[in-house]
Amino acid sequence: MPKEHVLVVDDEEDILELVEYNLAKNGFNVKCVATGEDALEVARDQLPDLIVLDLMLPGVEGLEVCKRLKGDPKTQSIPIVMLTAKGEEPDIVAGLELGADDYVTKPFSPRVLVARVKAVLRRKKISVVDENAAVKLYDMIIDPGRHQVLVKGKPVELTFTEFCIVSLLARRPGWVFTRSQIIDASRGSDYIVTERAVDVQIVGLRKKLGDHGKYIETVRGVGYRFKE
Repeated sequence: MPKEHVLVVDDEEDILELVEYNLAKNGFNVKCVATGEDALEVARDQLPDLIVLDLMLPGVEGLEVCKRLKGDPKTQSIPIVMLTAKGEEPDIVAGLELGADDYVTKPFSPRVLVARVKAVLRRKKISVVDENAAVKLYDMIIDPGRHQVLVKGKPVELTFTEFCIVSLLARRPGWVFTRSQIIDASRGSDYIVTERAVDVQIVGLRKKLGDHGKYIETVRGVGYRFKE
């Protein structure tokens, strides 16, 4: 099989070398650039399979690069894994809401970064999801057609919003959804509700799912995901 191409964008030479070495060792073809402008040019010209994108870049910053790539029909399907300094929660949330697929905080483990890249690429291959198909995982069945959730064969009574949330998370295990993304998916982008209300819904959902509630994980400062 041909090697998958990864574009790495970072203005720190030592990080570029570290990431390039570890990705290449794991079988990827790697292209490195140091500016947002170069990232946009290379992404549009070469259409890599995935982009590892630093947020703090000279010139065009990482968030703007993400926004432009996700807003361009030619590049919007390219997965983006953000690299961000530890503790920059607003940047993480902003990046995810702009369409980034995952994030890794600095300082980072090269093994973790490679694992995240592989996971995102796996999800890309199965990203064409039948929204009406039942989801089966962890002894759970989530059936949109019947608007029903079964845990070990027993039905769980959920509200409309709770069902929308668990269906959204379970269809893409491992993906982190921000609170505003959850609001948009469950009620529509024009629905006025506080992010605190999402937390309340999650608490209620976990309680109703019993032991299976543990599979809905909190990503501190960002949102929620279903355990992969």
